[in-house]
Amino acid sequence: MNLAVIPARGGSKRIPGKNSRTFCGKPLIAYSIEAARRSGLFDKIIVSTDSEHIARVANEYGADTPFSRPDNLADDFTGTVPVVQHAIKYLHQCGWEPNYTCCIYATAPFIQASALKDGFEKLRADDAKHYAFSVTSFPFPIQRALKMQNGGVFPFSPQDIPKRSQDLEDAFHDAGQFYWGTSNAFLKGIPTFSETSIPIVLPRHLVQDIDTLEDWARAELMYDAYVKDRIES
Repeated sequence: MNLAVIPARGGSKRIPGKNSRTFCGKPLIAYSIEAARRSGLFDKIIVSTDSEHIARVANEYGADTPFSRPDNLADDFTGTVPVVQHAIKYLHQCGWEPNYTCCIYATAPFIQASALKDGFEKLRADDAKHYAFSVTSFPFPIQRALKMQNGGVFPFSPQDIPKRSQDLEDAFHDAGQFYWGTSNAFLKGIPTFSETSIPIVLPRHLVQDIDTLEDWARAELMYDAYVKDRIES
């Protein structure tokens, strides 16, 4: 059994109502639900929320909301793993035993079903791995990062400034879309960033973090330019 868990609490501060706010014609969370459904991978797609409004939106787009997320898991400081653990344990109580669980963020309108499939296939093929999750490359060498200090501008790594960009190691960051894992790995709290994780590398034009209204406006432009006509199964 495969389980998708989409965390979507109702208390977003920087963008009020972010998870259900209309993004390019439909609620933001709808994109994650629809990608999960298109993938055909999941026996259950659960939205974990404390909001009745988000629950109604999730149901409208085909996700289940079998419980209301407890208050102690819906504050500003709760991480993703406890929310996923709660959903898995809830299913255990209902007699379901998911082998693999995928946490899909509700704020990932660029998510593709093909990337979910790629992550699942690579994780299932390697018994030594616990997770497979989305990453993308930094557009500029991080070794040349600068800091502003004491009224001046200084490099973080002075020894790397003279080097050619092609001689610097590529760097990647979490793309914030999905995290496949064995259910046991989630329940045990095994660290995500380790040698037991598989990176699923996404092109940068399919990745956009949405934390501010500026991010939101940029994401809508990117969606119109790169994504909306390329939705695949």
